[in-house]
This record gives sequence, C-alpha cells and structure tokens, in this order.
Amino acid sequence: MSLLVNWTNKDFSTLEQGILVANHALAESGLFTDEGLAKILDSHPDSALTLSTMGESSNTFEWRDGDRNGVSGEQLLETVKQGHLWINCREVFEYQPEVAKLVNEVYDELEAGNPAFRAEDRTANLLISSPSAIVHYHVDMPVNMLWHLRGRKRVWVYPPFDQRFADMSSLENVCAGSWSEEIPYDPEWDRYALSYDAEPGQLITWPQLTPHRVTNLEGLNVSLSTEHKNPRARRRINVFQANHYLRNRIGIAQKSASVDGIRAHAKQALARAVRHVSRLTKKTPQQFVYPKSFVVDPDSPRGYRVLAGQEEATISPHLEHELASA
Repeated sequence: MSLLVNWTNKDFSTLEQGILVANHALAESGLFTDEGLAKILDSHPDSALTLSTMGESSNTFEWRDGDRNGVSGEQLLETVKQGHLWINCREVFEYQPEVAKLVNEVYDELEAGNPAFRAEDRTANLLISSPSAIVHYHVDMPVNMLWHLRGRKRVWVYPPFDQRFADMSSLENVCAGSWSEEIPYDPEWDRYALSYDAEPGQLITWPQLTPHRVTNLEGLNVSLSTEHKNPRARRRINVFQANHYLRNRIGIAQKSASVDGIRAHAKQALARAVRHVSRLTKKTPQQFVYPKSFVVDPDSPRGYRVLAGQEEATISPHLEHELASA
C-alpha cells in the first residue's frame, strides 16, 4: 500500500520548490495510537526527549524546557492531553526502528515519484503536544516536512526566500549555530502568510529555511517532523555559514545567498574550511540550550511545576536582545 495518497505529478514537482499540502497514510501503520505512543515514550531515552512548555500567545515569546520527573509513558501521554506541554522525541532513527522504517519507506516513495528529489541525511522527530500548545516563529536548517497524524493544528507559512520575514543576518546566525532556530517575529507579517488547518493524514512542507509557526486547535496533536538534506540543501547552509563568517570576522556583509554559480561553491569551500579549523582549535560555537526550569507534574492543571528560583520567563538570548533593541 502506498503511503502517499492521491499524489499528482504537480505534488511531486512542488517538493522543495514551493509550499505543498498533500495526503498520506502514515497513521494507518498503527504506531501512533495511545498504546503505541506510550510504548515509544517508555522506550525513548531521556537524553533524546525534549519536554517543553510555552506561553499562551504567539506574539510574545516564552519557552521553557523541563524534566520528565520519572513519569511513565502512559501517564505522560495523559498529562499532555490535559496540560500545556510539547514533547519532541528526537533521534527517531536511532531509538525507534519501526518509525524509522516507516519514514524511510515514505521518503523512498517521494524519490520514486520525483527523480530530481533526493532525500539524504534523513532524520525524524516525533512531536506530541497538548491541545493548547504553540510553536513560535522559527526556521529549520534542513528541508523540513510535517506529517500530521492526530489532532488539528493551524500552520502559518511565510513567503520563502523573502528577507522581509527572515533577514540575511538572522539566517546566517541560525546556520552558523550562533542562534537557536527562533528568529524575530512581527505579528504584522501574518497578513502575508499562508495558513493551513492541518487534519490527520495531511503533509505540509515548504522550501528550506522558510519561516513558520504553529498553533494547536483541538485534541492531542501528534506529528512526524522529518528532515533531510541533499547537495543543494547542504550548499545553502554552507553559503549562509560563509556569509556569517565574512560579516562577523572580515566585516564584509554579503548581499547574496544564492546557491548557484562559482561564488556559491567558493563560499561552500570557505564554510568547510572554517569548520575544519574550528574543530582543530576546539572553537566550535555552542548553540543556546534552554535550561530545565520545570518538572512534569500530572497533578498540576497545566501538567508541570516550575522549579523554585526559575519563575522568570525564559527566552533565548538573541531574541531578548532583539526585543530590547526594538
């Protein structure tokens, strides 16, 4: 049975080139029922499990990471259903072989349907979140695909490759690892966004580094977020990394992030050389990590308890700087 439902040639040709909404049958695998999710949560190591909560509004950035607090998979799932939590099961390919097999199968179908499409360096995250959860405005470095499985969520996707919504400096900082994936956001930009109410069995995907945000609408939300790279995607990241180096080390701001032509390949060589030197000198930048400021608490109405001394809202330093200078 095909995992891609009623795909057309236009759907396949839109991959990585534009915003695509299409249908899939991944949920029919039976892996994402309550029982299946509890099994995944019990078998997934804490080192690859991110538990988060956030504020109520997409317009005000607030994000916290927390500790599972020894809660079982079944109880954790029920707590997510009733609370205000977001779980990211990372490194699915390493720890969840059945899900990894499913992801590989659907990627193989995508490649078969579009010979120009190449999905290398495949990874996947399983996202499980409360009915009220939100994900703030951000970009993903690899090519991202959101395979929605349960619940309903609204996804805002902003015009790709448009510096009004993700300026050159912000993308350089993300690709260079100086920033987390969150970038400055203005609610006024929503009038330019395309919004989709994702139903179970729908895929939403967009070109690499396209800004987007998410608000859950109803029910326990479950999605597979898959990521991949290919030569062009790797070159795009390298170009932004090189531009970051040229801007911050040499003092030369670049006007172009084109991935085509001699300059793009030269920038890719520069980025690789800079990374090599950074590894040798052990000066690789450390990306910001949110401190664990809460523990899961099934008895709390929101499903968590903020730790003493951690009551102040946590945001990433670069966004704090942007807000202060705005």
